[in-house]
Amino acid sequence: MKIVVDTHAWIEYLKGSETGSKVRQIVESEENELFSSIITVSEVSSVFKRENRDVEQACVSIIDLSKIYFINLEFAKEAGILHAETRKKIKDFGMADSIILLTARKLGAKILTGDPHFKGFKEAVLI
Repeated sequence: MKIVVDTHAWIEYLKGSETGSKVRQIVESEENELFSSIITVSEVSSVFKRENRDVEQACVSIIDLSKIYFINLEFAKEAGILHAETRKKIKDFGMADSIILLTARKLGAKILTGDPHFKGFKEAVLI
């Protein structure tokens, strides 16, 4: 199955938390094809830097375990429109969430996440 691993899931996985062990089962299954949005790399880097964790190792792990999905100008425009439309229903839905959601839709993939903003989206697999 194609899976976009979102920031929340990567952070739990990389920290080795209890939730991360659930992520590990999915991430390390050879049945799954993993993708990460380039925005996820930025978000994980920010969290790990603020928590004095190894940013470089976190990024290497994400790159080794998933294919990085880059965005272009057209994608950025579509993500902005999706963000505006989604915020009508979910007031604090973030731009990064919109980029991750659009990535999953473009790939025909599920989103592995623990982020409650994704509750109710058919693409979401909540951990």
